[in-house]
Amino acid sequence: MSKTFQDLADMRLSYQKGGLTKASVDEHPVVQFNKWFEEAEAADLTEPNAMIIATVSPELQPVTRTVLLKYFDESGFVFFTNYTSEKARHIEHNPNVSLQFLWLDLERQVRIEGKAEKISTAESIKYFSRRPKGSQIGAWVSHQSEIISSKSLLKAQYEKLMDKFKHGEVPFPDFWGGYRVVPSKIEFWQGGENRLHDRILYEKTPRGSSQIWTINRLAP
Repeated sequence: MSKTFQDLADMRLSYQKGGLTKASVDEHPVVQFNKWFEEAEAADLTEPNAMIIATVSPELQPVTRTVLLKYFDESGFVFFTNYTSEKARHIEHNPNVSLQFLWLDLERQVRIEGKAEKISTAESIKYFSRRPKGSQIGAWVSHQSEIISSKSLLKAQYEKLMDKFKHGEVPFPDFWGGYRVVPSKIEFWQGGENRLHDRILYEKTPRGSSQIWTINRLAP
């Protein structure tokens, strides 16, 4: 029998900060998401736009990592990355992804399922131009997900490019840009007492030639 390093069976909190009903949520999930996001900002949470994104490798291995949501609207949720990174290679093979926001201080989670698609180059350039110069240089220096020999080498490359572009604009890297996750399901989770959590699921369903959002309550 393997050694148990810590027994966490008795580590638990009782969630009592709120409730969620079908009648209380907006008819459109992105409007509801915006309401919750504004409340997360007002609660002064650390990086409320941090989200876990799950992709699936060609070998069917699920992989998660945390990225930052940069903007969203009714068409989807946008983040940026190196187009040669592991997540980008996974998306190229299988665009189905899942996002998750965890706002523990509010006892809330949001889970999003959908397809990731590249945004236009013009849209990526527009965002890139708003980044601080250091972050722009970072996009050039980091060959994301590749093995590197040392961090000192990475820093040396960074300093070299900072010196090169200290008096001019940093050019846009064509291997870098954004993805928009177009949602098909969005679930809002509010912690409940005695583990009777509230789960409200929005799901796109066909209606004639279009699609509408249907809303259902899920068992916890």
